[in-house]
Amino acid sequence: MPESFIRVSFFIYGLCVGSFLNVCIYRLPLSMSLVKPGSSCPSCNTPIRFYDNIPVLSFLLLLGRCRNCKHPISFRYPLIELITGILWLLCYLKYDISLSCFIHILFLCTLLVVTWIDIDHRIIPDKISLPGIPVFFIAAMFIPDVGFLNSLFGILLGGGSLLLVAESYRMITKQEGMGGGDIKLLAMIGAMIGWKGVFFTIFASSAVGTVIGLAVMIITRNNMKLAVPFGPFLSLGACLYVFFGEDVIQWYFGISGMAG
Repeated sequence: MPESFIRVSFFIYGLCVGSFLNVCIYRLPLSMSLVKPGSSCPSCNTPIRFYDNIPVLSFLLLLGRCRNCKHPISFRYPLIELITGILWLLCYLKYDISLSCFIHILFLCTLLVVTWIDIDHRIIPDKISLPGIPVFFIAAMFIPDVGFLNSLFGILLGGGSLLLVAESYRMITKQEGMGGGDIKLLAMIGAMIGWKGVFFTIFASSAVGTVIGLAVMIITRNNMKLAVPFGPFLSLGACLYVFFGEDVIQWYFGISGMAG
């Protein structure tokens, strides 16, 4: 089978899964069924025809508007589809067609759903993170670089480290600083990518979150109490680790060894 065909297929499958992820992002926080009713326009509630539900392409052909009421369709829908397609393709390029590839695809799709729900509602649903911990703990058994102990330490370090930070902040300020959803999310991340991945995720998410948080406060001229969801940054840090983490760690310790 031609390599180009496989790559295009992975990308297209990713686009289709991205369309389903849009449904998950919208319906899970509302405790709605993911199957029924079918997709409809959020403005006029007209059911969306199958030929108007083709990932990305339908959005372009409809010029970003509902066929029935002409109400604008959020650009976020094709964006999530494109991101999912790219993630599928990147997983194939890194892991080839393997069990590890599809496990990482499941993991990254889960993080994508968590990211947008946290952006929309400032929550990370327990119905995702709590089942995700045992699911990815078991899945880690089939990832050569993770395994049982690495995954177990990842869960303990991921959940324990943020729990310690949250409790310390609460004791000092007498206020809640970090939600329990972030703690469970990092435990789920640790189950999948192990303790080294947790360290990388914490560092990367803190660095990116600090820069973006400060930028948002400067642009909006808000004070330091502006609430910025941390879940998306944890998800981004874990995603970066999946694709670049080991290389970055080896590079860092190589530089440190040379400096020493």
